[in-house]
Amino acid sequence: MQNEPKFADIALEFLDFIADAELVIHNAPFDVAFLNAELKRLALPQRPIGDVCRVLDTLALARQMHPGQRNNLDALCKRYAVDNTHREFHGALLDARILAEVYLAMTGGQAMLTLGSGAEGAGEAARAAEALQRRRGAARRLQIVLATDAELAAHEHALDLLDKASGGKTVWLRS
Repeated sequence: MQNEPKFADIALEFLDFIADAELVIHNAPFDVAFLNAELKRLALPQRPIGDVCRVLDTLALARQMHPGQRNNLDALCKRYAVDNTHREFHGALLDARILAEVYLAMTGGQAMLTLGSGAEGAGEAARAAEALQRRRGAARRLQIVLATDAELAAHEHALDLLDKASGGKTVWLRS
């Protein structure tokens, strides 16, 4: 990256670029801490990234949506059928494109992300459409398992114990 500009040379342009935007970052506190540290080293008015723009942490979002599961980018790609087979190492541009597709799948937003144009864009659109069809097919195969009478009784018993432990202040029993 010898020919690339130093952060100090483009910091103001970067801040203008992200002003009032929303940054979608996987494990945002990690990356934002680095950006804030670099900004602090410069002789610029001190404004942390969080004051310049909104920051959405997809790792925190994934942890809310899938508690107790692996939520790294590779695991999310697998969960949401996002093709990451060409990801042999961490590269900023490639990871950003993959994260964009994962984020859209997680939030039920735009069905496909097409950044290219012409034949390249058509190929990306076709791959995105195939991934969407795989997700829809998986949803159709979803099996619904109802609780047994014994499980329902055990659940009611647990709720009664919680209600007693809270002194009758449980929200679900209020009228």
